[in-house]
Amino acid sequence: PLEMSAKKPVPFLRQVIPIRKKVHRDPRFDDLSGEYKPEIFMKTYSFLDSIKKQEKEMIQKQIKKCRNTEQKEKLQQLLNRMTQQEQAQKKQQKLREREMSLKRQQRELAKQGKKPFFLKKSDKRKLELAEKYTELKRSGKLESFLNKKRKRNAIKDKRHLPSQKN
Repeated sequence: PLEMSAKKPVPFLRQVIPIRKKVHRDPRFDDLSGEYKPEIFMKTYSFLDSIKKQEKEMIQKQIKKCRNTEQKEKLQQLLNRMTQQEQAQKKQQKLREREMSLKRQQRELAKQGKKPFFLKKSDKRKLELAEKYTELKRSGKLESFLNKKRKRNAIKDKRHLPSQKN
């Protein structure tokens, strides 16, 4: 017969073919993928910047041509997101460069025979704030930045004051 009889009892120790289980790998946490180094990553995928630039220009052209307000709004949101990503990437790059320069200075001091001195997080933050201040002063946006900061702090202070409800 083409089929086995169902009346025949199943043997106690069946011969089952083992199925090899697929092992899923996550490249973010796997040692085989290597170590993540942002500098190497940025160099390897630097060609993406030019592609993003072209896409941004294309979206700007589409915004100018577009008549539908809903579509135009979506394109504008996409453009804003792209510019924000670009700014965040520049900020990250600047931060990396600053850290690399600090490391270089430490190496030079170590070569001269001096003890290495590592900045605390608070000191790094102060340096970053000072750099931001000088950049704002250079660009002429310092006064507006300080006014916004004052307003924000005034609102925070008002929250902490007791309310004048009857």
